[in-house]
Amino acid sequence: MANQGAKKRKEENSRHMKNLLRLIIACNVIYLVVRAGIFHSTFKWKQWVGFMLTFFAYIIPYQQLATMANPAYTDDGELLDGGFDMSTGGICGYLHDVIYITGFVQLASIFSEKFWYIYLVIPAFAAYKLIGLLKGFLPHGSEEGEEDEKTRKKREKMEKRASRPKFAKTRTR
Repeated sequence: MANQGAKKRKEENSRHMKNLLRLIIACNVIYLVVRAGIFHSTFKWKQWVGFMLTFFAYIIPYQQLATMANPAYTDDGELLDGGFDMSTGGICGYLHDVIYITGFVQLASIFSEKFWYIYLVIPAFAAYKLIGLLKGFLPHGSEEGEEDEKTRKKREKMEKRASRPKFAKTRTR
């Protein structure tokens, strides 16, 4: 029963990607039916541009996730790896967020054009993360301030303890 974890992850990833595809198709169909079909008198070129924007905002993260979810096989065709765990955070979580935000913006923009401003959350969050990353590379200057008596004594005690030689206890026979 080797590779049970890989088989399970492969099935989970397959099911997850199918659900994401269903979400994307459902959002696009609902948008086109309601916005272009029912509210056709107000469906102008801006809405087509918005639809194409959301279409590509779905496709790019979905394809990246599909690449991450692909299982790896040996030359014999045996399952080697079940693919990336889709439930983890990091870039995988961010790609999911882009898909979910796109779905919300697309469906909410049926009722008001002002919901397109929610898309500004994505570059704002990216800028926030980038600033945090850049702050790690910048020099912090002198972070040592005035040290109180208690902290100084504790630090000196720890330094003294660390400088003592350590002997291993041995058994005598």
